[in-house]
Amino acid sequence: MRGSATQGSATQGSATQGSALVFAIALTFIVGVLALIFTDAGPIQVVEEWGIGLAGLLEFITQMALILFLGYILANTRPARKLLRRLATVPRTAIQAYLFVFLVAALASLITWGLGLVVGGLLAREVAHVFRERAIPVHFPMLVAAGFSGFVVWHMGYSASGPLTAATPDSFVAEQLGAPLPVGETIFSTWNIIACIVTIAVVALALYLVAPRDSATVVPLKVDAREADVEIDDAVETPADRVDASRIPTTLIGLMLVAYLIIHFSGGGTLTLDVVNWSFLGLIMLLVRSPFELIALTKQAASNVGEILLQFPLYAGILGIMAGTGLMSVISEAFVAISTPQTFALFAFLSAGLVNFFVPSGGGQIAVQAPILLEAAETLSVDPALAIMAVAYGDQWTNMIQPFWALPLLAIAGLKMRDILSYTTIVLIASGLVFGTTLLIVSM
Repeated sequence: MRGSATQGSATQGSATQGSALVFAIALTFIVGVLALIFTDAGPIQVVEEWGIGLAGLLEFITQMALILFLGYILANTRPARKLLRRLATVPRTAIQAYLFVFLVAALASLITWGLGLVVGGLLAREVAHVFRERAIPVHFPMLVAAGFSGFVVWHMGYSASGPLTAATPDSFVAEQLGAPLPVGETIFSTWNIIACIVTIAVVALALYLVAPRDSATVVPLKVDAREADVEIDDAVETPADRVDASRIPTTLIGLMLVAYLIIHFSGGGTLTLDVVNWSFLGLIMLLVRSPFELIALTKQAASNVGEILLQFPLYAGILGIMAGTGLMSVISEAFVAISTPQTFALFAFLSAGLVNFFVPSGGGQIAVQAPILLEAAETLSVDPALAIMAVAYGDQWTNMIQPFWALPLLAIAGLKMRDILSYTTIVLIASGLVFGTTLLIVSM
């Protein structure tokens, strides 16, 4: 029964990811046509700039894939799954369950967005099972919506694509700025930390107010079996198998990565996309019991990365058209014309929320929007950190009604986007008020 539910969600997921790919293709042609209309570039130059741009973000694409890939593996390690099952016993009432799932998912998303997505779905299922065993009615779609709602703060945390790209030396953002933008001015700025705390509090209040209280409207979990642990083929038949079944190889690499990170930070090193990925990889190596387990987790995680990866070269090609034809400057000048230094960040946030429907990836969106907004910010003498965080806020904001990133969680839960959309729309409204107000206040 669990298999059929997951299979149905997987079919839905493939269709939605296919739609996201079609959006990326459509956006490519839209940008190409705009370049022909608003710049002096001809068709040959547009195609040439697009082709050159396709390979322009290969390092960045790899970094983005690793964040999702490693986050998924980390969430499915045995210690992580065991912790989730213990956490599921903490809430005692249905209202406590909704808020608890949201808070755990939000904290996991702040660590890494890949982890947050998977944790939200797994914890929602585990809590639903515990409450069924206790004979306490709980609304399963609301639990899943609460888990996905934690994703609304991911771009303010440790794996934030935009700020980390800006902080990474030689990245396309750092090259445009002339130097890396330290994370102390973006995700670790006082105003972003306060905004994150306020967002979590406001969203929790919103979920509390809309949570079903009439037992007649409660939709319980219908699947009997708990989400199964990853199957591991750890049969030992040869000396090589003994090595693959041993904890020593993965532990040694894990300790070496920890040692590297200590040396990196003690020597004045900063937080970058690479450092984030190596910290997750090190933790995974220390948590898995053997290479056998790591291989099994890797096979499971790979299917969640492939279709997303295919879209990134298209985003890079779009960036190539905008930069090579001069369209970026044209759009930047138009943006400056409707903005002031005080309203720039708010307009940037709203535009990022809109663009997220067509480019449903924080990394892809930074590639498309950051160069335009940074150029506009420079013209208006606005802090570039505001431009970067405005894109980050807009991206995480409309994720609440954009189904693309809900797919891993919905596949785990066996639900469809329409089952949780009414609740996540409320989260969109509540979080949007905090994000917009924050950017206006910081811009004063």
